[in-house]
Amino acid sequence: MQDDAAAESMDVRGETAAPAGGLSDILEPCLSVIFCGLNPALTAHRDGHNFSNSSNRFWRVLHLAGFTPRLLRAEEEREMLQYGLGLTSAVSRPTKSASELKKSDYIAAAPMLEDKIRRLAPRNLAFLGKAAYAAIGSRAEIEWGRQPDDFAGTSIWVLPNPSGLNRAFDLAKLTEHYREMKLAIDRATIPAG
Repeated sequence: MQDDAAAESMDVRGETAAPAGGLSDILEPCLSVIFCGLNPALTAHRDGHNFSNSSNRFWRVLHLAGFTPRLLRAEEEREMLQYGLGLTSAVSRPTKSASELKKSDYIAAAPMLEDKIRRLAPRNLAFLGKAAYAAIGSRAEIEWGRQPDDFAGTSIWVLPNPSGLNRAFDLAKLTEHYREMKLAIDRATIPAG
């Protein structure tokens, strides 16, 4: 999320300048997917690039699932835009682990996220982990994958968090979930014969 000063730095395409000592969103209007992390890791905040920790599997999973034609490095994050992909966080406060966030953090951040998604109008919003969507949508039970509701007029997906701390999903299982989304998006964009 952005504070008011960062929000004012939004350019005409919707990208934001990186706040001093922090991360920027990688966004522009009408993307195919905006991936929404729970919040930045301390390492990513320090490095100035999203998902920069070598144990985070985000960039590998994006490539293996077919979202990018090659494996991007964290410092190449802006190249996502050319593939119709973007990045943001549900909560802007960096932490060592997302488990440090409370339900109230997500609820407090929800109006800014909703405004951002309405303005940018992506076709899909993918929450990376269940915590943010569960808090924002007041849901106790959430399945992985496409959700029955939308958020700010956008289709919602909930995908496993690619953090290396998420031991419940190995690389193959993570890729399977992300590939399911990619295949659904591809099917939806194929014109009827």
